[in-house]
Amino acid sequence: MELHSLRTALCAVADIALPRRCIVCSTLLSVQERHVCVHCLADLPRTHFSTQPRNQMADRFNALVSRDLLDTGGYYEYSCATALFFYRSGTGYTKITQSLKYHSNIGAGRYFANILAREMASSGNFSDVDAVVPVPLHWTRKWSRGYNQAEVIAKVLARVLGCDLHPDLLERVRRTRTQTRMSVQDKASNVRGAFVVRPSSARLRFGHVLLVDDVFTTGATLYSCYLALRQTYGPEVRISVATLACVAM
Repeated sequence: MELHSLRTALCAVADIALPRRCIVCSTLLSVQERHVCVHCLADLPRTHFSTQPRNQMADRFNALVSRDLLDTGGYYEYSCATALFFYRSGTGYTKITQSLKYHSNIGAGRYFANILAREMASSGNFSDVDAVVPVPLHWTRKWSRGYNQAEVIAKVLARVLGCDLHPDLLERVRRTRTQTRMSVQDKASNVRGAFVVRPSSARLRFGHVLLVDDVFTTGATLYSCYLALRQTYGPEVRISVATLACVAM
C-alpha cells in the first residue's frame, strides 16, 4: 500500500473514533480535509495584502510610525504589512486565531500560517526578508500557556520564506494587561516600552526584519516592538509586519 493511501486509511479509522470538525462551522470533516471544510476555506475572507505594497493594514501601521518620527524630524521607510484574512466579530472565522491562542490548536495555526507563507513567498514585497521575529510573550504567560502563538506562526513563515527565525531577539520586559476590551489609547499605553532587544542579540545584523503576531487590531503591540527594534537598528533596516488576521476597519 502506498504511503498516501496508508495515511488516508489511518485518518479514516481515526475519524470514526474521534470525529474531526471544521474549525469555522463545526461540520464533520472528510478524510481529505484538514482543520477546515472546503466550503469555509473557499469563503475565507482573504485580504490579499501580500501582493499590495500599500493596503489598509500597512497604512494603519505606518500612520503610527510616521506620527512619532515626523514629530521629531526622523526618517522612516514605508513598512509592508500583510495578513491572511479579515477578523470580523460574530463570524466563525474568529475561531481560527482564538483556537490557536486559547485552546492550544497548534496544528490549525500551522496550517493557516502555511497558507499565508505561500502567499508571501510569491510576492516580491517579502522576498528579501532575512529575519523573522515573533512578538514575545512575558515569560510568566508563556510558562502558563506552554507556547507563544506568534512563534507558532513565525516558525512556519521562516521555513517557507527560507530565512532565520529569531524568537529570542525581543524580550517583553513587563507583563501587560489583556487588551481585548481596551480603547485604542489604552492599548497604546499598555504596551509602550514593554519590549526591548536582548543585549545578546544586539550585535546581529539584518536587512529586512519581519515582525509576526496572531492578530492586527490597532497595531499598538507590533508598533511597540518596532520601536524597540529601532533603538538598535537604523533606517537602513526594513521592518515589515505579518499576522494571521487583521481586524477590518
